[in-house]
Amino acid sequence: MALAPSAANSTDPDAIGGADVHVDAPELRVFVIALFFIFGGITSLNDVIIPKLKELFTLNYTQAMLVQTAFFAAYAIIGIPGAAIVKRVGYMRGAAIGLGTMMAGCILFIPASNSATFALFLAALFVLASGVTIVQVVANPLISLLGPARTAGSRLTFAQAFNSLGTTIFPIVGSIVMLGKLAKVKASDLSGAALDAYRVAETQAVVHSYLGLAVALAIVATVVFVNRNRLQGEHHDHSSVLKSFDLLLRPRFGFGALCIFLYVGAEVSIGSLIVNYMRQEHVLGLDELHAGSLIPFYWGGALAGRFIGSAVLRLVDPAKALVFNAAGALLLILITTQTTGHVAAGSLLAIGLFNSIMFPTIFTLASDGLGERAADGSGVICVAIVGGAVIPPLTGGLADLTGSLEWALILPALCYGVIAGFGWFARARKPA
Repeated sequence: MALAPSAANSTDPDAIGGADVHVDAPELRVFVIALFFIFGGITSLNDVIIPKLKELFTLNYTQAMLVQTAFFAAYAIIGIPGAAIVKRVGYMRGAAIGLGTMMAGCILFIPASNSATFALFLAALFVLASGVTIVQVVANPLISLLGPARTAGSRLTFAQAFNSLGTTIFPIVGSIVMLGKLAKVKASDLSGAALDAYRVAETQAVVHSYLGLAVALAIVATVVFVNRNRLQGEHHDHSSVLKSFDLLLRPRFGFGALCIFLYVGAEVSIGSLIVNYMRQEHVLGLDELHAGSLIPFYWGGALAGRFIGSAVLRLVDPAKALVFNAAGALLLILITTQTTGHVAAGSLLAIGLFNSIMFPTIFTLASDGLGERAADGSGVICVAIVGGAVIPPLTGGLADLTGSLEWALILPALCYGVIAGFGWFARARKPA
């Protein structure tokens, strides 16, 4: 059945969904939620890959964080072209293109492993993230379209909860598959052909994980393509894609885009350091596998917070909730840097709970009132996600420079401070 707009649905020209109507389509909501689950889980696997590649290629923290740079750089490079694709072919076809690109990125892990070259792993991650970017350009405004504009924030938070479900489940499996089979020999003890053979053997676990994902993505992409005509009534502004950046001149949207940059950078930086943070003797002193098993608690906090937040945001001013959560994350960083043992470990992991509503709330507050320029706004927001490519290596650089992961957390703390400021700004300011 084609999902034509119902006459019973109220028209809202300022809806952030990129259409002049909202669509009541429960089955389509399930599809969008599945997209959030997939790209959330794939993104969180970076937290498992980083310690794996750090050991195999004997990298320092700055070099290891290039994993996040390669992944999140795709948002800056592909975000606007991705929005142009979606505007031209529509949401469903755009999602199919994104899923196909993700599948290609997964397959590229095969030559990366066979050559035992760190740069090829980074290239594979970039292609994978390019597909994720296109899918995210589709998913954020589409979930807002599937219901009344007044509850868009709650609906997006609920969908983000399934994003967090992916980020919670994938690292559990990834830690077992990728870290659980680390050889007792160290890469730093080998050289020449022996080192190359060791790297090829140890990266096979990574390859198998991503080939499994490629199969799953192929199935989902096929289903999406078969149903490419199910959504009708969507409208997009067809002005030049480069014009999208004029949205940054709107104070509310521009400030919000900056906060997306800072939020993603802070969240990814903390997630990337969990394994090495927990391995420190003054924290928990765990081995790599057991430290990796704690990653799901960080993302699981975001999962719980988003389910709770989807209900709370129907009753509480989203801007005030953003101020509260950003201030809470900042406080937890201060606690973890000033304590040791289980208190330091627990406070670091608890930041995930306060991260929970930040992305969907910032996105909704920034995008309010964009109307048919929603796809443009989503593209610019996706470019802002490049914060995940910039903030983590800077955080890693601070760790290398100071010799302390605690000092490195100063940068994420500053990010949360600015985000709290945006919440306060949006609290009393109407969309421009």
